[in-house]
Amino acid sequence: MDKNMKKLGWREWGALPELGIDRIKMKIDTGAKTSCLHAFELHPFKRKGQSWVRIHMHPVQDDESEIHICEARVVDRRPVRDSGGHEEVRYVVETELFLAGERYPIELTLTNRDSMRFRMLLGRQAMCGKFLVDPEKSYCQGVPK
Repeated sequence: MDKNMKKLGWREWGALPELGIDRIKMKIDTGAKTSCLHAFELHPFKRKGQSWVRIHMHPVQDDESEIHICEARVVDRRPVRDSGGHEEVRYVVETELFLAGERYPIELTLTNRDSMRFRMLLGRQAMCGKFLVDPEKSYCQGVPK
């Protein structure tokens, strides 16, 4: 364990600049292997022979009135088991995460999280070797104005 690793609380603010999301509240979930982004509507399509998906989402927690539409290249479709044990095949996209002053690529699975409190979960794969998590803290990396 590197003592110079940045600390995260159980919830943090980040951004997904390639998706046009300037800020998003994330639940830091060490129990989840992959990260997950809310998408209430998905439209797959082809661009230059590659698979892409148009994502319709509500970026703000507890607010379904704002709709953000973005596009991302699909890197995979894989089965994911949620915390309730239900398995679902999800689109997987790779995009850049901006968190704690750093930018790096992460994989996100896409699913409808309207009934969940957080629009994004940050899983172990995205944090491994970069962060330590203090489950008693919130917003260790600050709150955007």
